[in-house]
Amino acid sequence: MAEAAAAAIETPPKVDEGKKKKKKFSFPSAFTILFAVTLIAAVCTWFVPAGQYSSLMYNAESGTLEMTSPEGDVQELDATQETLDSLGVSIDINQFTSGAITKAVSIPGTYESLDQKPYSLADVPYAMVYGVVDSIDVMVFILCLGGLIGVVKATGAFESGLAQLTKKTKGREFLLVFGVSAFMIFGGTMCGLEEEAVAFYPILAPVFLALGYDSIVVVGAVFMASSVGTTFSTVNPFSAVIASNAAGTVFTEGLDVRLFCLIVASIVYLFYLHWYSKKVKQDPTFSYSYEDREEFEAQWKIEGDTNVADFDARRKIVLVIFVAAFLIMIYGVMSLGWWFPQMAAEFLTLSIIVMFIGGMGKKGIGETKMVDAYSDGASSLVPVSLIIGLARGVNYILNTGLISGTMLNAASNFVNGMSGPIFIVGLMFVFFLLGFVIPSSSGLAVLSMPIFAPLADTVGIPRWIIVAAYQFGQYAMLYIAPTGLIMATLQMLHMKMSDWFKFVWPMMVFTFVFGAIVLSVCTVVFHV
Repeated sequence: MAEAAAAAIETPPKVDEGKKKKKKFSFPSAFTILFAVTLIAAVCTWFVPAGQYSSLMYNAESGTLEMTSPEGDVQELDATQETLDSLGVSIDINQFTSGAITKAVSIPGTYESLDQKPYSLADVPYAMVYGVVDSIDVMVFILCLGGLIGVVKATGAFESGLAQLTKKTKGREFLLVFGVSAFMIFGGTMCGLEEEAVAFYPILAPVFLALGYDSIVVVGAVFMASSVGTTFSTVNPFSAVIASNAAGTVFTEGLDVRLFCLIVASIVYLFYLHWYSKKVKQDPTFSYSYEDREEFEAQWKIEGDTNVADFDARRKIVLVIFVAAFLIMIYGVMSLGWWFPQMAAEFLTLSIIVMFIGGMGKKGIGETKMVDAYSDGASSLVPVSLIIGLARGVNYILNTGLISGTMLNAASNFVNGMSGPIFIVGLMFVFFLLGFVIPSSSGLAVLSMPIFAPLADTVGIPRWIIVAAYQFGQYAMLYIAPTGLIMATLQMLHMKMSDWFKFVWPMMVFTFVFGAIVLSVCTVVFHV
């Protein structure tokens, strides 16, 4: 039986352990990096001047617009287009009343300096805990995902299914990587499939590992591919659409340019991923994350002692349910308005079904073992969920320390007065930096677009170019920003940031340079 599995799963070539030199410096873990960033954010509240913009939000209960001043005073205003026009907010009132814009929008020209609100070291732990509490919906989703993984593993469905898959894909391994990457690019450009993408690692990591690839190929096919799609979003409601609305234009403006950029970027990235995958397949020591392969394999490698023939009806049903969980999740997000609580409930429901299928009957492993498997699976992803919470703690310090508004105002002053290609390249650089401070695509859109979009009018370019500059600039940063999703991903796959940076920096340079060239040409061609 063991020999049959060995034939089904390709054994990677033997490598000479002496080929790799020992590292003199061990790069810090994800937790250490985030803790350092949190401390830096707290220190910045002592030296960066405090300030804030007035903000505007729609109150559905009262049917009014609520304007909050930098000092925190709230004033109710009529929810009319005339009110928005008088405030210089170039957004259709229907975007507020329909619920398309649910976050507070910055009001241009209202920035005020405020008294400093420095964070002490004693305040830092509270901010970290607050970030975790604020992320509880995402964390529960991840824990429910871990539980589902645990019970599916306990049934043996992964091992037998993997043996079957690797036998059928032998010699055509990259087709699977290509298919996953293309799907994630599509999901990114259509609906911003990013935070939900963490659910795909447990499926793909064992498969890609058995096919001879490393952890970077896994992250490249999931996180990076979805990020490429989101960078060049076409109809993504959380990026292109909400930013266009907040900029006072419609998302169909500039859609053809964004689509062209998406096609070019996708081709470039898929060729780059193919090059790297091929090199790792030929020589595992080429892997940028080679030194951490043992930790990666310890968590995700499926020991091949299961024969293809053991892929019985029970295990087939379990795997069908497991794969269906993600298809249902995508449908729920795109068509039913689901968010993390609904996705977590779906995973919990399917976990219970798998527990009944795998635990009952003569071939079942029993109720106690299935419950233990669920607990073990959930506990294995606790570090990943905590990383997400700690990252939000950094944003909490920047916001409550009243320096996010100052950075936004300084960025606006930096590009004000520039024109043409210099303006748009400078603006991309601004959004690149702001991507670290405000990693949320929708959050940065509603905060920055009302401030920067009017600048397009002063230099005579369409506002959709500002929207594209926001997308290209912010996501070039989010490929590596510790305040974003990448740290949770690296923690999940036992990968160092330094190893990931070796892989991703060419795409960062490509995104920024390619985006700058295209938008610079657009500022000339579409100059009003």
